[in-house]
Amino acid sequence: MNESPDITGAPHSVPEALLAAPSIVHARFSLGDVVKHRLLDFRGVVFDIDPVFANTEEWYEAIPESIRPSKEQPFYHLLAENAESSYVAYVSQQNLVADRSDEPVEHPALDGLFDGFAEGRYTLRREHRH
Repeated sequence: MNESPDITGAPHSVPEALLAAPSIVHARFSLGDVVKHRLLDFRGVVFDIDPVFANTEEWYEAIPESIRPSKEQPFYHLLAENAESSYVAYVSQQNLVADRSDEPVEHPALDGLFDGFAEGRYTLRREHRH
């Protein structure tokens, strides 16, 4: 334990685990945001966010080590599209950028989760809001 002054200036003990805690990474994107992959040719709508990696180890290990992202960052579930198809993607924050095209995404599952598209983003249906 380290000694650190409290609000009154008196010393108190701070657990080592708190001093060594990793910095908190905040999600850059929100539900309904349209994003695109910074390396691959696809874009999508955020429909869920994991604060840190929450997929299988097998999935993670399948990513080439030279481009494998850190697990300690938000990962986004996307209703994604490319020129050939629509699908669900799981992408690290470091590999996403905002899509400023103001073009809607064409994905068959959009209507089940979102009401509409305006100003470059989708609005979550009322029944899916917390």
